[in-house]
Amino acid sequence: MMILTGAGRVLDLSQPRVMGILNITPDSFSDGSRFNQLDKALFHAEQMIAEGADIIDIGGESTRPGAAYVSEQEELDRVIPVIELISQKLDVMISIDTYKPVVMQEACRAGAHLINDIKALQEDGALNVAASCNALICLMHMQGEPKTMQQQPAYTDVISEVSSFLDERVNACLKAGITAERLILDPGFGFGKTLEQNYELLGRMSELGNQFPVLVGMSRKSMIGNLLNCPVDERLFGSIGAALYALMQGARIIRVHDVRATSDAIRVFWHALQYQTSHKN
Repeated sequence: MMILTGAGRVLDLSQPRVMGILNITPDSFSDGSRFNQLDKALFHAEQMIAEGADIIDIGGESTRPGAAYVSEQEELDRVIPVIELISQKLDVMISIDTYKPVVMQEACRAGAHLINDIKALQEDGALNVAASCNALICLMHMQGEPKTMQQQPAYTDVISEVSSFLDERVNACLKAGITAERLILDPGFGFGKTLEQNYELLGRMSELGNQFPVLVGMSRKSMIGNLLNCPVDERLFGSIGAALYALMQGARIIRVHDVRATSDAIRVFWHALQYQTSHKN
């Protein structure tokens, strides 16, 4: 399924797409009035689109390891005004990064086209909300909860367990009336996985064995920093390497902070790959 339609917007995955990250959290937009927060968010979205982003992923709650819980109302207050503004001002697919059903519902009403859920619609009411809207759905694998997921992640076989979980969530979606054409899968790099588990998952990602488009998010994560022994602001090159390998393994959406650098690398990689493919044929 290379052509997806979410809330009336078409996503062509016959070539890779870049998802730019827009975090509406205190550490991202901490100063100034509400107007200035909106102004900053709109400017950053515009910048990412100019740099090559096809999707803007808006999130109002950090899901990094150990992150604090954000209330439903606070998350709504953070993300809904931004979604409304971007949907009015910019021509781009909008994703809402949330696991809360009410936030999903209000985000879709405000103009979101894609629900990006780290809990794969497991929260009470999430399946019903997702089924009732026309948005695309990204189902992600996570072992545990964000606050504790990196303490002692354990698997017998990370590939088979991630694959089985995603299959189960796909079946739950289909049973709830969500069509297969609306589904995207995310193996969940960094969510309840050790360094070696992350790299085994990346190296064997093509073995996940499903027919759905795959989204990956490895940008600036500890799987890059811990391997290279570098801080967050020095993980760009490693993140690009991971993104390009993921494309070789079948990924079609790359979620990143550094849009320009990643988009340029993907364009060069993909252009060359087309000649390899055409020569083989």
